[in-house]
Amino acid sequence: MGAAAALLVLPPSTRAKVDKHQPENLLSGGGASQPKGTDSIPPFLEHRVPREGHFLYAREYKGEGPTFVLLHGYPDNLHIYDLLIPVLVAAGRHVVAFDFLGFGASDKPAGGDYGFRQQLGDLHAVVDFLKLNSIVPVAHDAGGVAAINFTMAKPKSIAGLVLLNTFYADAPTLRIPELIELFSLPQTRAFGLAMASDPKELAFLLRFQQLQFEIGVPQAQIDVIDKLVQPLIFNNFAQQPSAGPAFAALAADLRPQVAINNQRVNKLAELGIPTTIVWGKSDAYLNVGVAQDLAGHFKGATVHLLDAGHWPQLDLPEDVGRYLLAER
Repeated sequence: MGAAAALLVLPPSTRAKVDKHQPENLLSGGGASQPKGTDSIPPFLEHRVPREGHFLYAREYKGEGPTFVLLHGYPDNLHIYDLLIPVLVAAGRHVVAFDFLGFGASDKPAGGDYGFRQQLGDLHAVVDFLKLNSIVPVAHDAGGVAAINFTMAKPKSIAGLVLLNTFYADAPTLRIPELIELFSLPQTRAFGLAMASDPKELAFLLRFQQLQFEIGVPQAQIDVIDKLVQPLIFNNFAQQPSAGPAFAALAADLRPQVAINNQRVNKLAELGIPTTIVWGKSDAYLNVGVAQDLAGHFKGATVHLLDAGHWPQLDLPEDVGRYLLAER
């Protein structure tokens, strides 16, 4: 996407407004979604993981393995797991969360070769750097592609696989969010970049997509989107350097990567990896049909449907944590 994608940046005046409302950790802001008995993120070690001349930001929480490695989607970052992590750490588990290159606190190289192949390489880099011998990838949204392809590449290092409202290959009921669709289609990409070059139009696009996720969902889930997800995503775009170029490049890479995954999907049943699918039922895009389609590709996968939306780890962190801990 090059220089054009660099237009996906909010101006300084907007950044100040966003930063004021974006806590470093979601838990520091409290709220109804906070797990009972927790008032802060547990202590963690910070790592700067080398990645082809750049660095990935990672957090490591002490505990016993296999290690839960938490993978975010886009356009968010590792903070989507801030409410789930205390549940896992309280149970004594070893947890690692990191930002993919281009997002959150990781480096955002100008002109970076962002895409799903790069994200798979990021996961390899984190696992190798931290010397993680046995892991359970926990993937949300676009993070599922890296998690599944890593599992296929290194099945002996995988103790289990957890998928949260994610995708891999084509599925009959899969819907791509409008904002991502705008940048993924060649015929609309230039239009999307032109809109994104205007800060007000970019803010409109982000707000429009936010409201689409809120259609027909309970008020509690709307509150999570408004209070936790929306400021997190806006901050990702507002920071300097911005996550905009990585987002635009990943959106452009979506259909080519799904086409590649379509050729691999039949091999998933051969893995024999314990697979747990935990899904928010109110997600109109990565909907229940997508969960059922994914489950059909894995031998013996278990599916847990929750009264949650696209971010079940924020809507119901204790429930999600219980399913992860019960089966690992």
